[in-house]
Amino acid sequence: MRRNGQEDGLSSTPVGDQPNAVRLHRAARLEDALHEVLVRRLRNRGWEPVITAYTGYGAPGWARVMARVVLTRPAQARKRLEKVRGWRSFTTSPVTDTVVRIQIGESVTETRTDRSGYVDCRVKGDLEPGWGTVRLSTDGAASVDAPVRVVDPECRFGVISDIDDTVMVTALPRPLLAAWNTFVLDEHARMAVPGMAVLYERLTTANAGAPVFYLSTGAWNVAPALTRFLSRHLYPAGPLLLTDWGPTPDRWFRSGQEHKRTTLRRLSTEFPQVRWLLIGDDGQHDQEIYSEFAQAHPENVAAVAIRRLSPTQAVLAGAVPGPSGSPEAVGSGGKTWFSAPDGAGLWSLLRDADVV
Repeated sequence: MRRNGQEDGLSSTPVGDQPNAVRLHRAARLEDALHEVLVRRLRNRGWEPVITAYTGYGAPGWARVMARVVLTRPAQARKRLEKVRGWRSFTTSPVTDTVVRIQIGESVTETRTDRSGYVDCRVKGDLEPGWGTVRLSTDGAASVDAPVRVVDPECRFGVISDIDDTVMVTALPRPLLAAWNTFVLDEHARMAVPGMAVLYERLTTANAGAPVFYLSTGAWNVAPALTRFLSRHLYPAGPLLLTDWGPTPDRWFRSGQEHKRTTLRRLSTEFPQVRWLLIGDDGQHDQEIYSEFAQAHPENVAAVAIRRLSPTQAVLAGAVPGPSGSPEAVGSGGKTWFSAPDGAGLWSLLRDADVV
């Protein structure tokens, strides 16, 4: 059994490591104190730990494994895949600093959950290109299998996609609409962006073995609902790269934009041979972030495809309405940028430019 899992991302701590003491931000200390009281009361009421496994990724020889351990009612644990409203995704309490065992074949790595109950670490293991699984276990909870997208070393093309207003209509970042979509709206009522699922299917068909990563500033709490949404609307399966809302060790809230920048840089390091098609929309900061990445890592960018919002959608998303003309290709960041209002328009541009 190995005990040297690598600390990564959400900062789960490998067993045996003793990180230097860091004084937490007062918001983080308050959150931790509330969690401590809540966990004690919930355990006294019979709540049990459950592992929520997220889709990981990797390459032959290693895998990035992501999961969370929370307390929940036994009956709720059995029904956690049922139709739910968004707010139910947040009615859990994290199990902090508990040992989680990650098994890939005969190799077992132990790590610990962080202060929010998350595990995010890179571990060694033999996995074949394509889809594989790792087994996650912790004391007092049922073991679960986590899917892992293993990228072939020969792969040269992949897709990194935003979620909000790119594959799913969410009208972010208007606070009231965002809260309604996240906490109130039934997940089955969420709408898919026209033509985008067909676009992604065509991209993966034209490039056999191409991975699709979904990069968003959304909270990990809604990952199961997002996974079901993508499957229900026939989007290709792929890892969700989300973030944790709330206080961090040094600030009140995490930066969603920095999360995207950091993740793009990480993927360029982990898969230096892959040239990514970056897909987003013009309602938030995708264009700025993608432009910065394309300038810094031109060898890792095949092209940028931007879904252009309508004037009404742009206002709802808090952006300045842009031109609503026909699809177009423009140059920016040293790369060709393709802009269209839907998936069909983007596919036509990408196909004609021989990007795929």
